[in-house]
Amino acid sequence: MSLTKIVLFYVFTPLSDPEAVRLWQHALAEGCGLKGRVIVSHQGINATLGGEIDDVKRYVRSTRSYAPFRDADIKWSTGTGDDFPRLSVKVRPELVTFHAPDEITVTADGVQGGGEHLTPGRLHRLIEERGDEVVFFDGRNAMEAQIGRFKGAIVPDTDTTRDFIAEIESGRYAELKDRPVVTYCTGGIRCEVLSVLMKNRGFSEVYQLEGGIVRYGESFGNSGLWDGSLYVFDKRMHMEFGEGAESLGRCAECAKPTPLFVNCANEECRKLFLRCAACTESGLHPHCGECVPAGAAGSAITGAEAPSR
Repeated sequence: MSLTKIVLFYVFTPLSDPEAVRLWQHALAEGCGLKGRVIVSHQGINATLGGEIDDVKRYVRSTRSYAPFRDADIKWSTGTGDDFPRLSVKVRPELVTFHAPDEITVTADGVQGGGEHLTPGRLHRLIEERGDEVVFFDGRNAMEAQIGRFKGAIVPDTDTTRDFIAEIESGRYAELKDRPVVTYCTGGIRCEVLSVLMKNRGFSEVYQLEGGIVRYGESFGNSGLWDGSLYVFDKRMHMEFGEGAESLGRCAECAKPTPLFVNCANEECRKLFLRCAACTESGLHPHCGECVPAGAAGSAITGAEAPSR
Protein backbone atom coordinates (compact mmCIF):
# COMPACT_ATOMS: atom_id res chain seq x y z
CA MET A 1 0.00 0.00 0.00
CA SER A 2 1.44 3.38 -1.02
CA LEU A 3 2.05 6.11 1.52
CA THR A 4 1.44 9.69 0.46
CA LYS A 5 2.82 12.75 2.20
CA ILE A 6 2.35 16.50 2.03
CA VAL A 7 5.19 18.91 2.75
CA LEU A 8 4.83 22.54 3.69
CA PHE A 9 7.78 24.93 3.88
CA TYR A 10 8.99 28.43 3.17
CA VAL A 11 12.35 30.19 3.09
CA PHE A 12 12.78 33.96 3.11
CA THR A 13 16.07 34.61 1.31
CA PRO A 14 17.07 36.97 -1.50
CA LEU A 15 16.72 35.40 -4.95
CA SER A 16 18.29 37.36 -7.79
CA ASP A 17 16.57 35.32 -10.53
CA PRO A 18 13.15 34.06 -9.36
CA GLU A 19 12.24 32.92 -12.87
CA ALA A 20 15.23 30.56 -13.00
CA VAL A 21 14.24 29.15 -9.60
CA ARG A 22 10.67 28.73 -10.84
CA LEU A 23 11.80 26.75 -13.89
CA TRP A 24 14.02 24.53 -11.72
CA GLN A 25 11.29 23.94 -9.13
CA HIS A 26 8.71 23.12 -11.78
CA ALA A 27 11.00 20.63 -13.49
CA LEU A 28 11.98 19.08 -10.15
CA ALA A 29 8.44 18.75 -8.76
CA GLU A 30 7.09 17.49 -12.10
CA GLY A 31 9.93 15.00 -12.40
CA CYS A 32 9.11 13.69 -8.93
CA GLY A 33 5.44 13.35 -9.83
CA LEU A 34 4.30 15.86 -7.22
CA LYS A 35 1.29 18.17 -7.26
CA GLY A 36 0.62 21.31 -5.28
CA ARG A 37 1.59 24.97 -5.23
CA VAL A 38 4.97 26.70 -5.23
CA ILE A 39 5.38 30.48 -5.05
CA VAL A 40 8.76 32.01 -5.87
CA SER A 41 9.68 35.68 -5.55
CA HIS A 42 12.74 37.82 -5.02
CA GLN A 43 11.94 37.28 -1.29
CA GLY A 44 12.33 33.46 -1.41
CA ILE A 45 10.07 30.41 -1.78
CA ASN A 46 6.80 29.11 -0.32
CA ALA A 47 5.64 25.59 -1.17
CA THR A 48 2.97 23.01 -0.38
CA LEU A 49 3.37 19.77 -2.34
CA GLY A 50 2.19 16.19 -2.08
CA GLY A 51 2.89 12.77 -3.54
CA GLU A 52 4.32 9.33 -2.83
CA ILE A 53 6.64 9.45 0.15
CA ASP A 54 9.77 8.39 -1.75
CA ASP A 55 9.08 10.99 -4.44
CA VAL A 56 8.53 13.69 -1.84
CA LYS A 57 11.79 12.75 -0.10
CA ARG A 58 13.62 13.00 -3.43
CA TYR A 59 12.15 16.45 -4.01
CA VAL A 60 13.13 17.62 -0.50
CA ARG A 61 16.71 16.35 -0.89
CA SER A 62 17.12 18.14 -4.21
CA THR A 63 15.56 21.37 -2.94
CA ARG A 64 17.84 21.39 0.09
CA SER A 65 20.88 20.85 -2.16
CA TYR A 66 20.43 24.50 -3.22
CA ALA A 67 22.39 26.46 -0.62
CA PRO A 68 19.80 29.20 0.10
CA PHE A 69 17.18 26.50 0.86
CA ARG A 70 19.48 24.17 2.83
CA ASP A 71 17.93 24.94 6.22
CA ALA A 72 14.29 24.91 5.12
CA ASP A 73 12.00 23.83 7.96
CA ILE A 74 10.01 21.06 6.26
CA LYS A 75 6.66 20.26 7.86
CA TRP A 76 5.28 16.81 7.00
CA SER A 77 1.72 15.51 7.17
CA THR A 78 -0.10 12.48 5.80
CA GLY A 79 -1.98 13.01 2.56
CA THR A 80 -4.86 11.20 0.91
CA GLY A 81 -3.23 10.58 -2.48
CA ASP A 82 -5.42 13.12 -4.26
CA ASP A 83 -4.76 16.31 -2.32
CA PHE A 84 -4.04 18.73 -5.18
CA PRO A 85 -5.61 18.94 -8.66
CA ARG A 86 -2.40 19.95 -10.42
CA LEU A 87 1.11 21.35 -10.09
CA SER A 88 1.37 25.15 -10.07
CA VAL A 89 4.71 26.99 -9.82
CA LYS A 90 4.52 30.77 -10.14
CA VAL A 91 6.61 33.90 -9.65
CA ARG A 92 4.97 36.67 -7.63
CA PRO A 93 6.11 40.05 -6.26
CA GLU A 94 5.52 38.91 -2.64
CA LEU A 95 5.63 35.49 -1.01
CA VAL A 96 2.54 36.51 0.96
CA THR A 97 0.33 39.16 -0.62
CA PHE A 98 0.01 41.82 2.07
CA HIS A 99 0.61 44.51 -0.60
CA ALA A 100 3.49 45.88 1.44
CA PRO A 101 6.67 44.86 -0.42
CA ASP A 102 8.45 48.11 0.44
CA GLU A 103 8.12 47.43 4.18
CA ILE A 104 9.83 44.04 4.06
CA THR A 105 13.60 43.63 4.04
CA VAL A 106 14.89 40.13 3.37
CA THR A 107 18.51 39.06 3.82
CA ALA A 108 20.23 35.69 3.89
CA ASP A 109 19.14 35.57 7.56
CA GLY A 110 15.47 35.94 6.65
CA VAL A 111 12.96 38.74 7.26
CA GLN A 112 14.43 41.62 9.22
CA GLY A 113 12.63 43.55 11.95
CA GLY A 114 9.93 41.00 12.67
CA GLY A 115 8.64 39.60 15.93
CA GLU A 116 10.72 37.41 18.21
CA HIS A 117 10.37 33.74 17.30
CA LEU A 118 8.88 31.51 19.99
CA THR A 119 9.09 27.73 19.89
CA PRO A 120 6.01 25.98 21.32
CA GLY A 121 7.89 25.39 24.57
CA ARG A 122 9.01 29.02 24.85
CA LEU A 123 5.45 30.13 24.15
CA HIS A 124 4.27 28.21 27.19
CA ARG A 125 7.03 29.72 29.31
CA LEU A 126 6.03 33.22 28.19
CA ILE A 127 2.46 32.54 29.28
CA GLU A 128 3.66 31.12 32.60
CA GLU A 129 5.64 34.31 33.19
CA ARG A 130 3.14 36.90 31.90
CA GLY A 131 -0.23 35.15 32.29
CA ASP A 132 -3.33 36.85 30.92
CA GLU A 133 -1.23 39.78 29.76
CA VAL A 134 -0.27 37.69 26.70
CA VAL A 135 -2.57 38.05 23.68
CA PHE A 136 -2.85 35.62 20.76
CA PHE A 137 -3.39 37.39 17.43
CA ASP A 138 -4.59 35.22 14.54
CA GLY A 139 -2.63 35.94 11.36
CA ARG A 140 -4.94 33.93 9.11
CA ASN A 141 -8.13 34.80 7.26
CA ALA A 142 -11.12 34.92 9.63
CA MET A 143 -12.76 31.98 7.87
CA GLU A 144 -9.90 29.66 8.84
CA ALA A 145 -10.37 30.50 12.51
CA GLN A 146 -13.99 29.30 12.45
CA ILE A 147 -12.92 25.68 12.96
CA GLY A 148 -9.89 26.17 15.24
CA ARG A 149 -7.85 28.80 17.04
CA PHE A 150 -5.81 29.39 20.18
CA LYS A 151 -7.77 29.83 23.38
CA GLY A 152 -8.87 33.44 23.78
CA ALA A 153 -7.30 34.51 20.48
CA ILE A 154 -8.19 37.75 18.75
CA VAL A 155 -9.41 36.99 15.23
CA PRO A 156 -9.19 40.08 12.97
CA ASP A 157 -11.99 40.72 10.49
CA THR A 158 -10.08 39.72 7.36
CA ASP A 159 -11.06 37.85 4.21
CA THR A 160 -7.55 37.92 2.70
CA THR A 161 -4.06 38.94 3.79
CA ARG A 162 -4.59 42.17 1.86
CA ASP A 163 -7.06 43.22 4.58
CA PHE A 164 -4.57 43.13 7.46
CA ILE A 165 -2.96 46.54 7.04
CA ALA A 166 -6.29 48.37 7.15
CA GLU A 167 -7.33 46.19 10.08
CA ILE A 168 -4.30 46.91 12.25
CA GLU A 169 -4.44 50.60 11.32
CA SER A 170 -8.14 50.81 12.26
CA GLY A 171 -7.51 51.57 15.92
CA ARG A 172 -9.43 48.48 17.07
CA TYR A 173 -6.33 47.00 18.65
CA ALA A 174 -4.75 50.12 20.14
CA GLU A 175 -4.93 48.64 23.65
CA LEU A 176 -2.64 45.81 22.53
CA LYS A 177 0.26 48.03 21.55
CA ASP A 178 1.90 47.79 24.98
CA ARG A 179 1.07 44.12 25.63
CA PRO A 180 2.91 40.95 24.54
CA VAL A 181 1.21 39.93 21.29
CA VAL A 182 1.84 36.45 19.86
CA THR A 183 1.00 36.21 16.16
CA TYR A 184 0.32 32.79 14.70
CA CYS A 185 -0.68 31.23 11.38
CA THR A 186 -0.68 27.81 9.72
CA GLY A 187 3.03 27.26 9.10
CA GLY A 188 4.56 30.57 10.17
CA ILE A 189 5.05 32.42 6.89
CA ARG A 190 2.27 34.98 7.22
CA CYS A 191 3.51 36.01 10.67
CA GLU A 192 7.01 36.68 9.33
CA VAL A 193 5.46 39.62 7.48
CA LEU A 194 2.55 40.46 9.78
CA SER A 195 4.83 40.89 12.80
CA VAL A 196 6.91 43.44 10.85
CA LEU A 197 3.79 45.36 9.84
CA MET A 198 2.56 45.41 13.44
CA LYS A 199 5.88 46.60 14.84
CA ASN A 200 6.04 49.32 12.19
CA ARG A 201 2.66 50.52 13.44
CA GLY A 202 3.55 50.85 17.09
CA PHE A 203 3.00 47.39 18.58
CA SER A 204 5.93 47.29 20.97
CA GLU A 205 6.22 43.63 21.99
CA VAL A 206 5.42 41.30 19.11
CA TYR A 207 6.21 37.59 18.90
CA GLN A 208 5.61 34.98 16.22
CA LEU A 209 4.97 31.29 16.80
CA GLU A 210 7.88 29.49 15.14
CA GLY A 211 6.65 26.82 12.73
CA GLY A 212 3.10 28.03 13.18
CA ILE A 213 0.13 25.99 14.32
CA VAL A 214 1.54 22.90 12.61
CA ARG A 215 4.66 22.76 14.81
CA TYR A 216 2.62 23.59 17.91
CA GLY A 217 0.19 20.76 17.17
CA GLU A 218 3.05 18.33 16.68
CA SER A 219 4.40 19.30 20.10
CA PHE A 220 1.24 19.41 22.20
CA GLY A 221 -1.53 17.73 20.22
CA ASN A 222 -4.88 18.34 21.91
CA SER A 223 -3.36 18.88 25.36
CA GLY A 224 -2.12 22.44 24.85
CA LEU A 225 -3.67 25.81 24.10
CA TRP A 226 -4.96 25.00 20.63
CA ASP A 227 -8.69 24.32 20.22
CA GLY A 228 -10.31 22.51 17.31
CA SER A 229 -9.17 21.78 13.75
CA LEU A 230 -6.62 23.37 11.45
CA TYR A 231 -7.77 24.61 8.06
CA VAL A 232 -5.37 23.46 5.31
CA PHE A 233 -5.13 24.46 1.65
CA ASP A 234 -5.58 21.11 -0.05
CA LYS A 235 -8.47 18.72 -0.65
CA ARG A 236 -8.40 17.56 2.97
CA MET A 237 -9.40 21.12 3.95
CA HIS A 238 -8.80 20.38 7.64
CA MET A 239 -6.58 18.32 9.92
CA GLU A 240 -6.51 17.50 13.62
CA PHE A 241 -3.65 16.89 16.04
CA GLY A 242 -4.98 13.81 17.78
CA GLU A 243 -7.98 11.64 18.50
CA GLY A 244 -10.97 13.30 20.10
CA ALA A 245 -10.39 16.81 18.76
CA GLU A 246 -13.69 18.64 18.27
CA SER A 247 -13.83 21.39 15.70
CA LEU A 248 -15.11 24.79 16.81
CA GLY A 249 -17.11 25.20 13.61
CA ARG A 250 -20.89 24.75 13.59
CA CYS A 251 -23.03 23.45 10.74
CA ALA A 252 -25.10 26.22 9.14
CA GLU A 253 -28.13 23.91 9.10
CA CYS A 254 -28.12 21.87 12.33
CA ALA A 255 -25.46 23.73 14.42
CA LYS A 256 -23.59 20.52 15.25
CA PRO A 257 -19.77 20.70 15.45
CA THR A 258 -18.08 20.25 12.07
CA PRO A 259 -14.80 21.14 10.36
CA LEU A 260 -16.30 20.69 6.87
CA PHE A 261 -16.47 23.64 4.51
CA VAL A 262 -18.54 23.53 1.30
CA ASN A 263 -19.14 26.05 -1.47
CA CYS A 264 -22.30 28.12 -1.77
CA ALA A 265 -24.57 26.73 -4.50
CA ASN A 266 -24.80 30.19 -6.04
CA GLU A 267 -22.34 29.98 -8.94
CA GLU A 268 -21.68 33.71 -8.72
CA CYS A 269 -20.73 33.39 -5.06
CA ARG A 270 -19.15 30.00 -4.24
CA LYS A 271 -18.27 31.32 -0.78
CA LEU A 272 -17.14 28.65 1.66
CA PHE A 273 -19.35 27.97 4.66
CA LEU A 274 -19.67 25.19 7.24
CA ARG A 275 -22.05 22.27 6.71
CA CYS A 276 -21.79 18.85 8.36
CA ALA A 277 -21.59 15.59 6.41
CA ALA A 278 -25.12 14.52 7.38
CA CYS A 279 -26.73 17.74 6.16
CA THR A 280 -24.65 17.63 2.99
CA GLU A 281 -25.76 14.06 2.31
CA SER A 282 -29.38 15.12 2.90
CA GLY A 283 -29.04 18.01 0.48
CA LEU A 284 -29.81 20.62 3.11
CA HIS A 285 -28.75 24.28 3.27
CA PRO A 286 -27.27 24.74 -0.22
CA HIS A 287 -26.50 28.45 0.13
CA CYS A 288 -24.29 30.54 2.37
CA GLY A 289 -25.95 33.03 4.72
CA GLU A 290 -25.58 35.87 2.22
CA CYS A 291 -27.23 34.00 -0.67
CA VAL A 292 -30.22 32.21 0.87
CA PRO A 293 -33.14 32.84 -1.51
CA ALA A 294 -36.26 34.36 0.03
CA GLY A 295 -38.30 31.63 1.72
CA ALA A 296 -35.69 28.98 0.93
CA ALA A 297 -33.74 28.81 4.20
CA GLY A 298 -32.84 25.23 4.99
CA SER A 299 -34.30 23.95 1.70
CA ALA A 300 -32.90 20.81 0.18
CA ILE A 301 -30.83 20.49 -2.96
CA THR A 302 -30.54 17.61 -5.33
CA GLY A 303 -27.51 15.58 -4.31
CA ALA A 304 -24.51 16.61 -2.26
CA GLU A 305 -22.02 19.22 -3.38
CA ALA A 306 -18.35 18.40 -3.60
CA PRO A 307 -16.26 20.96 -1.77
CA SER A 308 -13.91 22.93 -3.98
CA ARG A 309 -11.61 25.89 -3.77
